[in-house]
Amino acid sequence: MLVRGTLAGLLILAALTPAPAQAAPADDLRWSIQPSTAKGPNGRDYIISRAAPGERLTDYVGITNLIKKPLTFSVYGTDAHTTEDGSFALLPAARKPTDIGSWITLGAQRYTVPANTRLDVPFAITVPANATPGDHAGGIIASLAQEQTDANGQKILVDRRVAARVYLTVAGAAAPQLTIDTVRLEYAQSANPIDGGAMTVRYLVRNTGNLRAGGTGAIRVTGPFGWELANTGAAAIPELLPGSSITVTEKILGVQPTVQLAAHVDVQPVAAGATIDKVSRTTSVWAWPWALVGLLAVLLAYVGIRVVRRSRRKRRTAVTKLGSSAFGPGDAVPST
Repeated sequence: MLVRGTLAGLLILAALTPAPAQAAPADDLRWSIQPSTAKGPNGRDYIISRAAPGERLTDYVGITNLIKKPLTFSVYGTDAHTTEDGSFALLPAARKPTDIGSWITLGAQRYTVPANTRLDVPFAITVPANATPGDHAGGIIASLAQEQTDANGQKILVDRRVAARVYLTVAGAAAPQLTIDTVRLEYAQSANPIDGGAMTVRYLVRNTGNLRAGGTGAIRVTGPFGWELANTGAAAIPELLPGSSITVTEKILGVQPTVQLAAHVDVQPVAAGATIDKVSRTTSVWAWPWALVGLLAVLLAYVGIRVVRRSRRKRRTAVTKLGSSAFGPGDAVPST
């Protein structure tokens, strides 16, 4: 079954729970939800607002039924978070919101939208007097839960959700900030010494400020005395909501082992309307040039053998000369 929507912020989630037996639903279900007004959509991608603590805002979402029969939706607000891969996501249906999702109220919990019709639904955001300054993110969800039968013949309830993103900035001191919590290095040498080795760099970027922020990250690899061996250039870091984090992984090939390698990680944060200083962190790893060490060992062994053999030849030559000098010319050499 396919749920499709041309919407600001698309979210499709399925939650499976036991349900009473009912008739199986039709397969063709399509709807959308987007920012709107009392007279219809106004071209906004997301619902973005600013408010002071204690202030109450009103707005609209347009829910469009795209099929030829009425559909009844559960409509509610919830909180957003950043996933491990940097994606924008909303809380599961069973989890209660504690932030902006709990500030959103609607006139009803369920709305029926006639066939091929859009319904513009009003909602309100009431900002608590003690709300934390900065960005708060969530979504307004239009959910359709219907029973289906799985491959084993068991009845399950499938909850499909489509959402419009909501961003609210609460007035107060702005403190945009990204930090690099950890940097971890791994180095693996190639079988061919000429190819160098592969360095894997993993660093954790956390939004410790109160504004959503993204940016770019770059890695520079150096050897002894700051000798630069490789760099990655700037790579995009997705937007992180306040309190969220993401682990960035970069694999750099062709890094020559120089006994010790250092990875210098630089992150340049970017937040709307704010300037944030670059943050950096450096970590090192041992990288012994085993091929060179082996070659040196062979050379040292060869030189050692040559020295020993030369020393033995000198001793034999010295003994021979000593024996010859014990008798003068014409002296008979005693025989045994």
